[in-house]
Amino acid sequence: MNDKLVHDADGEPPALEGALVLHSEPWDQTGTTTPAPTRAPTSRSARFRRQHFPQATAAEWDDWHWQLAHRVTTLEQLERILVLSDEERAMLQSGVDAFPVAITPYYLSLIDPLDPGQPLRRTVIPTSAEARIGAGELVDPLGEEHDSPVPGVVHRYPDRVLFLTTSYCSTYCRYCTRSRMVGQAHQDAMRRARWEKGIAYIRANPDIRDVLLSGGDPLTLSDDNLEWLLRELRTIPHLEMLRIGTKIPAVLPQRVTPALVKMLKRYHPLWMSVHFTHPDELTPETAKAVARLANAGIPLGSQTVLLKGVNDEVSVLKGLFQGLLKNRVRPYYLYQCDPIPGSAHFRTTVAKGLEMIEGLRGHTTGYAVPQYVIDAPEGGGKIPLLPDYHQGQDERGVVLRNFEGRIFHYPDMTGKITGLAVR
Repeated sequence: MNDKLVHDADGEPPALEGALVLHSEPWDQTGTTTPAPTRAPTSRSARFRRQHFPQATAAEWDDWHWQLAHRVTTLEQLERILVLSDEERAMLQSGVDAFPVAITPYYLSLIDPLDPGQPLRRTVIPTSAEARIGAGELVDPLGEEHDSPVPGVVHRYPDRVLFLTTSYCSTYCRYCTRSRMVGQAHQDAMRRARWEKGIAYIRANPDIRDVLLSGGDPLTLSDDNLEWLLRELRTIPHLEMLRIGTKIPAVLPQRVTPALVKMLKRYHPLWMSVHFTHPDELTPETAKAVARLANAGIPLGSQTVLLKGVNDEVSVLKGLFQGLLKNRVRPYYLYQCDPIPGSAHFRTTVAKGLEMIEGLRGHTTGYAVPQYVIDAPEGGGKIPLLPDYHQGQDERGVVLRNFEGRIFHYPDMTGKITGLAVR
């Protein structure tokens, strides 16, 4: 990897309105925890900009093109901002042609410069643990390529498809399911031609009613290119809804401009799945971005990957999910981490995931409890898991255990008619 960590495709790399402050300002540049801010905008990113990007104006910092053009991608750049651990430096110096490193300056401002164990830092800075390949880990763990009838389209479920729009992300998560393809320049070559083939496939299959645009990250596309794609899809009569999967509000909230949301509003019904990992991502900038999307009538659902040492505590997930709800983002999926190569240090046990759901259900509003799912290896699709609340059946009916561990009976008639109640 050394000093040339990123080799990804053309990003289409413009700036922000009053935000609800969601979370405490986690770090100043000495690594000290600071108290929760009572105002917006946050001063953390401003301090970070003045220290590490002193030539940048506030207007430039708030421009998404500037953020993309100044992503941190090399060991040399990281060493100027972070005190790297031995494991971090070893991986960055290894020269291994691994998943690239790229972090927006904004997202880097959220990272503790001194603590390699900080949750957000672990998700974007590689360590030598990535070089250890564990049993059962696969380059394409979900078998997407097997279910791809044309390049860039995954057709697994009868009525919907996944449309991979780009290989480019503004910030690369170390646990990414598609690390085999995102960040690779050749993936975006002849992009428009690939899109046209995908659109033709969808047009020729009238059972498809729902398209999820993903990647990479579709919101790294320019407004014009994204609108071209949405407009073409909207000409297909049997498509009922469009969805966009993105991590942009968390890692590059400056991208959510008034011009973008004005354009998106033209293509309703349009839904958005946003990827959030930890409460430290819930900043005033993020609040402003998701408010713009929600105010544009776009329903927002969050997807979170369960990660060991990052968010595998009930208190952390409760803080994240309750904070999202305050900002009109409904927690939708909690994913078991996919077994990509070098991911063992991120993966919890399934028992831990069930423990997280049990610690949430009944202890916070139901809207704050996502579905816990495993996206089954080799193309099995999403399989939901729940703690064992159904305890069987006895002569009194179905035996149920509630969130407190108490036992209740529901009088299940098991299909037999025992009488009629007459009012």
